[in-house]
Amino acid sequence: MKILQVHNRHWYEGGQEVMYDTINRILMEKDHNIVHFERNNRNVQNLWQKIHAFKDGIYSSAAKKAISSILESEHPEVAHIHNIYTSISPSIFVACQKYNVPVVLRCADFRLISCPISSHLRKGQICERCLGGREYWCVLKNCRSNIFESVAYTMRSSVTRMLQIIKDNVTLYVPPSKFVKQRMIDAKFPEDSIVVVPNMVSVYDLRDEKSSGEYVAYVGRISPEKGIETLLNSTCRTGLPVLIAGDYSKMPEILNTAPPNAQFIGPLNRDQLIGFYQNARFTVIPSILFETFGLVATEAMSHGLPVIASRRGALPEIVEDGVTGFLFNPGNAEQLTNKMKLLWENPDLCRRMGRVGRQKVILEYSEDVYYKRLMAVYKKAIKINNERKQHKAKSR
Repeated sequence: MKILQVHNRHWYEGGQEVMYDTINRILMEKDHNIVHFERNNRNVQNLWQKIHAFKDGIYSSAAKKAISSILESEHPEVAHIHNIYTSISPSIFVACQKYNVPVVLRCADFRLISCPISSHLRKGQICERCLGGREYWCVLKNCRSNIFESVAYTMRSSVTRMLQIIKDNVTLYVPPSKFVKQRMIDAKFPEDSIVVVPNMVSVYDLRDEKSSGEYVAYVGRISPEKGIETLLNSTCRTGLPVLIAGDYSKMPEILNTAPPNAQFIGPLNRDQLIGFYQNARFTVIPSILFETFGLVATEAMSHGLPVIASRRGALPEIVEDGVTGFLFNPGNAEQLTNKMKLLWENPDLCRRMGRVGRQKVILEYSEDVYYKRLMAVYKKAIKINNERKQHKAKSR
C-alpha cells in the first residue's frame, strides 16, 4: 500500500512525534511505500515567519499546492494526517478531496474539535468555554498569554469550523481513546466515521517482576497541568523516594521548593528510560488536564509497573482501578498519598498488578495490535471512498 503521511512537527517534540515516527517505522518494516509531507514549527522563529505562519495556519495555498503535486505524481491510496499546524493548514484536506484520496485524520488533541489551543487548559485549570463554536473566548481570556497568538489560534479554528473544511473532506477520524471519541460526538462529528485506535508501545523483555523497586517514578512534562504540585505534596507526606524524569525548564523554581526526597533527573532518551522503569517500583501520573490517551501509563505497564493515575481524560481506560493500579481524584494529594503508601508497603500487590498490566499492554497496546487496527482503518477508508466515487458516477 502506498500511504501519504502528513505531519507538522511541534516545537517541543512529545507524544505526537513519538507516535508519528513509530507509525512510519512500523509501516516501512511491513514493506509499505511511504510518502512524507512534513513541516516543522522550529522553522517559525522571527516576526516575519510568525506573521506568515498566522496566515498559513488559516489556509495555506502553498501547502495545498505542494501536497497537490505529491498527490498527482505519487498517487497514494490513502492520506494519513497527523498535525496540520502551524504551516500546513486544513487546505490539504481540500486537495485530497480533489484528487479522490481518502483521508484518515488522527485526532491526538482537541485542537480540531473544541479548543483552539488544543488542551482545554487556561492558567493550569480545565477550561471549556470554547465548546459549541465559541472560540472567541480564546481571545477574551488570552489563552496563549500572547494576544497575537490567541487571535491567530481563534481565527484558524473559527474559519475551519464555519467552512466545514474538516467535516466535508475527512473520510475517517482516528482518536486514541473512547474519551476523545465522545468529545468528538459531543462536537457533532459523525459517530459512524470515528474509529478508536489506541496508541501503541514497545514491549521489552522483563528483567524481573516489580515488587522491590528502588523508587517511585514520574515521567513526562514538568508543568502545572501535569499535576506536579500534587505529586510533590504527596511525596512530602509519604517520605518515599520519588525520581522525576522530564524537562523542568518551564518551572526552574520547583527545584528549590520540592521536598528533599524528590529528585529531578532531567529528560531521558529511550534507552535511559528503559533502565529508569526497570529500577522503579511503580509510576504516578497525576495529570489535571484531559489526557487524550496516556502513553506513559502504557510504557510503565509494559515494564510490569503498576500505575497510580488521576481520574482524568482517557487514563481510566488504561489504568483499571484496583487491577493494574489505582485511580485518584485530580489534585487530591491525600488520596494520592494513601495509594502511594499502599503500593509501596505491599510488594505482592505491586507484583500482581504489574503482571496484569503488562498482559493488558501485550493484548491491547502492542505494535502488532496497532498495526492490524491501523490497516483495518486504511482499508475501510479506501472502501468508503470507492463507494462514494461509484455513487457520484451513477448519479451523473
